[in-house]
Amino acid sequence: MTETNRQILLASRPAGWVEEANFKLVETPVPQIADGQVLVRNHFLSLDPYMRGRMNDAKSYAAPVNLGDVMVGGTAGEVVESKNPKFKVGDKVVGYLGWQLYGVSDGAMLMKVDDRLIPLSAYLGSVGMPGVTAWYGLMDICAPKAGETVVVTAASGAVGSVVGQLAKMKGCRLVGIAGGAEEFRYVVDELGFDACVDYKAGNLWKDIKAATPQGIDCLFENVGGEIFDTLLGRMNAFSRIALCGLISQYNSEPHAMKNIGSVLVNRIKMQGFIVSEHWSAGRSRCRNWGRASPPARSSTAKPSPRAIGLRKRQPGLHRPAQRAPPPDGDTAETKMNFAVSPCSPWLKQGVQDE
Repeated sequence: MTETNRQILLASRPAGWVEEANFKLVETPVPQIADGQVLVRNHFLSLDPYMRGRMNDAKSYAAPVNLGDVMVGGTAGEVVESKNPKFKVGDKVVGYLGWQLYGVSDGAMLMKVDDRLIPLSAYLGSVGMPGVTAWYGLMDICAPKAGETVVVTAASGAVGSVVGQLAKMKGCRLVGIAGGAEEFRYVVDELGFDACVDYKAGNLWKDIKAATPQGIDCLFENVGGEIFDTLLGRMNAFSRIALCGLISQYNSEPHAMKNIGSVLVNRIKMQGFIVSEHWSAGRSRCRNWGRASPPARSSTAKPSPRAIGLRKRQPGLHRPAQRAPPPDGDTAETKMNFAVSPCSPWLKQGVQDE
């Protein structure tokens, strides 16, 4: 094999926002495999919020990336050489081989997937880790009931977009929080949320209050900071919060919470969780729900020009307009693709049995 491996290493630890200088791109020989191992050529690399914490040299639920090591991350690719009887050349696989063109695995953390109906990149999105995260946080922690109001922060993201569609399948009224006109339109017009608050519009409390006239029963929290603090002021008695992430403060100082008393006064159940601790159960359940058929979607609805877009929609899983699926292979020998989109058109298809 004449091609070289390309790897992105963590060169320094970010102080605040991540910069290009924190990484180093190197070329190394393609690894040689031993008995029991496989060589995978990665076509897609994941880019997820949790990676920011792995760059810090601090105590967390997972060890930090050592300086000079390949940056961690999910991968989707193809087996190009195998000395493991469980895998053959040509198998499409998902694993955690990090930000590199080629990776070696003994098969322990490698999962074969079927890309005939679902684009390979989607296994890093709605039918992968983000989808399982959405499932567990919503279904097991929030446990929404039909007719309840569910609010999702970072609603246009890989996790938030799936949370919203699952909540609609449960018959809930769904409110998203997103930033900017483009994300607002995507959340309401493509993902099928009943309402969306644009936090960049400058009327956060007023708009959240208008979008949640019956208060909030379930909150899937990805952002933290001022948005989370404001939403606490709209929580109903015995409401539930799935604390998935705090992305607003990964690069800055924590926000001083003013409404934390709402947790006590409203007897709120709030639970943080790490998806890797619930992977097997979540993936199985997400597969079964993903096979449910969505209802037909009205083509007459028009986007609202206001920061809050209250929309009447039938409950169910709303699929975005079809987009051309990304190629499974690379067009250039050394190209690496980052799969950061929700890939939500493919949620319905589910994941194959292993």
